[in-house]
Amino acid sequence: MLIRAGYNISFMTHQPTPMLAALSVHPTRNRDLRTAQRIMTDPDIPLYDYIDIFGNICSRLTLPAGSTTISCGFVIEDPFTPDIVAADAQQLPIEQLPDDVLLYLLASRYCETDRLSEIAWSLFGGKPKGWSLVQDIVSFVHEWISFDYGKAHPGKSAWDAYQQREGVCRDYAHLAITLCRCMNVPARYCTGYMGDMDLPALVGDMDFSAWFEAYIGGHWYVFDARHIRPRRGRILMARGRDATDAALTTSFGTAILTRFDIYTDEDRLGHLKS
Repeated sequence: MLIRAGYNISFMTHQPTPMLAALSVHPTRNRDLRTAQRIMTDPDIPLYDYIDIFGNICSRLTLPAGSTTISCGFVIEDPFTPDIVAADAQQLPIEQLPDDVLLYLLASRYCETDRLSEIAWSLFGGKPKGWSLVQDIVSFVHEWISFDYGKAHPGKSAWDAYQQREGVCRDYAHLAITLCRCMNVPARYCTGYMGDMDLPALVGDMDFSAWFEAYIGGHWYVFDARHIRPRRGRILMARGRDATDAALTTSFGTAILTRFDIYTDEDRLGHLKS
């Protein structure tokens, strides 16, 4: 399937403000792009890209005083198959985990394993390990948290989400990641596009989405505690320990968000005909 995706995001600043943006498709999806992917700004300002320690494409730019719009649009080819289910995948002992995976067992800014470890073991300590354990965690988080855009807050952590039982997709991801790490399952945060094309009806305004990946049986697998069932059409943008590492924009100064339009839909006519 060809998917048309992109965004128009605007900020208001009172003085020149440096910004770091992870607003590109993840390099692992570059070969799937069927049109150019160019980040544009209005007014036109210089930016340059680099690859961070998690393999994400990051753009550096400085917003001038006043209003700035950042936009991008592209067409990408996607198999549009459901997230892989590997029910027989086994959990590896910690001593057998690759060195670069161990990082995803540790506490991070939004994933306080120290505060949730006792709770995690009381809930899941008697469960079989492996795929079914992660699925039990996903099911618990899905039922525990009520989705509410009004409860979104950039400072909310996994502990906060557990206590408040309300939040948005990043809160589902943070809590599930933390519970997985507490149970010695490496888990990492993911963000990107995921439209409503595989659903029978629209579920709300289009937004970027957050999910997570767990390392089981020697592979990383996608899990989604908000939607719980395998979804189709994910377009990864960034990964990391939590939302700190995969923040779509980070401003070094005050930048007020004034516009946030995201779109993801099937390119029915085909990009070559447009």
